[in-house]
Amino acid sequence: MTIEDLTTDEQLAHLSVDQLRELVGLVDYDSSLDPFPVSGWDGIVWIVGNATQTAHYFQSAFGMELEAYCGPETGNRDHKAFVMRSGAARFVVKGAVDPNSELVARHAMHGDGISDISLAVPDVDRCIRRAVAQGAVVLEPPHNSTDEHGTVRLAAIAAYGDVRHTLVDRSNYSGPYLPGYVSRSSSHARREGAPHRLFQAIDHVVGNVELGRMDEWVDFYKRVMGFTNMAEFIGDDIATDYSALMSKVVANGNHRVKFPLNEPAIGKRKSQIDEYLDFYRGPGVQHIALACSDIIGSVDALRREGIEFLETPDAYYSDAELRARIGRVRVPIDELQSRGILVDRDEDGYLLQIFCRPLTDRPTVFFELIERHGSLGFGVGNFKALFEAIEREQERRGNF
Repeated sequence: MTIEDLTTDEQLAHLSVDQLRELVGLVDYDSSLDPFPVSGWDGIVWIVGNATQTAHYFQSAFGMELEAYCGPETGNRDHKAFVMRSGAARFVVKGAVDPNSELVARHAMHGDGISDISLAVPDVDRCIRRAVAQGAVVLEPPHNSTDEHGTVRLAAIAAYGDVRHTLVDRSNYSGPYLPGYVSRSSSHARREGAPHRLFQAIDHVVGNVELGRMDEWVDFYKRVMGFTNMAEFIGDDIATDYSALMSKVVANGNHRVKFPLNEPAIGKRKSQIDEYLDFYRGPGVQHIALACSDIIGSVDALRREGIEFLETPDAYYSDAELRARIGRVRVPIDELQSRGILVDRDEDGYLLQIFCRPLTDRPTVFFELIERHGSLGFGVGNFKALFEAIEREQERRGNF
C-alpha cells in the first residue's frame, strides 16, 4: 500500500500509510476483487435541534475546524449545514430553518443523532448494481451533482432504522464539500497551547438494533456490501450481573470502515441497548470511535473544555490479573488511572480507550476515544468495567 492508496481526505490531513495502520488498523487488500468496494468514510451526517450551536460545540470542545457551509445565505431555505473536519474525519451538522422541514419531524422523533454514514466509493454505479442484486433498498439512484468545482457522483441505500449510507465519488470534484456548499472558516480561536488535533480519523461506528435483528444486519453488510466478520462478542464477555447485550463486528476489506452492531440480551435489568432504543425511539448509531495519536493529551484538553467521561473505579487499575495481561504500555498505569483511561491487549498489540458521557439531553449518542498500538480489537477485556460504568450512569438517570 502506498500514498496513492490513501483517500483524498487522508492525504489532505497529511496522514501516512503507516499512521493509518496504527490509528485505525488499516490492512492491505485488493479492491478489484471486491463486489462493493468502499474506500473509506466520507462523512458522518448529524441532524440536531440547533446546528449553529452544535457546530460551535464541536469546534470549541472537540477541536474540529469549520470548512464549509450551506443555509439561507447560500439559497438553502430548508436548513443550515456546517461541515467540520478533524484530520481525515468529517462531520456534517444539519438543523432545520423552515419549521416545515422534514428535519423537524426527524429531530422530534430521535433527538440529536446521526442520519447518514456516508461512504467514499470509487464506483457508485458498481456498488448500486450489487446492492440492487442483493435486495437492498435504494433511497437515491446514482446521479451527478455539478457546480463550478466539478461533479460528484452520488447514490444512497437504506441501513438499520432510518440510517442511510450515501455513496460518494468525489474524484472529479475540487469543491469544499458538495455542490450547494461554500467554503467557510470560523472565528473561533483555540486556547493557547491546545493540541493541533484531538482526533485524526474515525475508527468505527457502532449501531444499536432491536432484539433479534443483529444477525439480519450483519448479513446485510456481508451480503450487500461484501463486508466480512471481524469479531463476535456473546455471553459472559459482554454481560454484568444485571444486564447483557450481544455484539458482532463487520468490516470492509481494508478495515477503514468497521461497524460493530449491538442488540440487547435478556438480563435482570434494562441494558444500555434497551435504554438507547427507548430514548432514540428505534435503532440508530450509538457511538463513534475517534482515533487519537495521543489519548492523554486529547483527554486532558477535552476535560479543560468541560467534556465529561465515564468514571472507572480505582479497583480496575489495581487488579493483578489486568496488570499481568496488559504488560508494558507507553503510559504508566497511574497516569491512565488519574484520567480513567482503559487499556486492553490482544495477540496483535494493545489499545487505550475512554468513553464520553452522552453528548445530548437524551442518553443516546456518545464518543469513544481510542489509541491503537497494533491491536485490531475493540477492548473486550474492558467490556465488563465499561458496562458497569454505564449501568451506574443509567441508575443515576433512573433508567436501570
